[in-house]
Amino acid sequence: TRLNALAEETRTMIFYESPYRLVKTLTQFMEIFGADRPVSVCREISKIHEESVRGTLQEVVAHFTATEPRGEIVIILGGKEN
Repeated sequence: TRLNALAEETRTMIFYESPYRLVKTLTQFMEIFGADRPVSVCREISKIHEESVRGTLQEVVAHFTATEPRGEIVIILGGKEN
């Protein structure tokens, strides 16, 4: 319900997520915000194994379906374009 309320948000949104729920959350984002919405998923920010995966929701879901996510996850989701 909360995600549906954010569907029309034009500002960039930031979410913190567990690596165990990341693919499920990104899949829900794809259903609500659309597969072409830009997203960046960052893990282990400011640590040795820092990683940032950017692209559309569809591309990032495919990446983390093939590569198991680990560590602390931050999702930066682009807002809806006007």
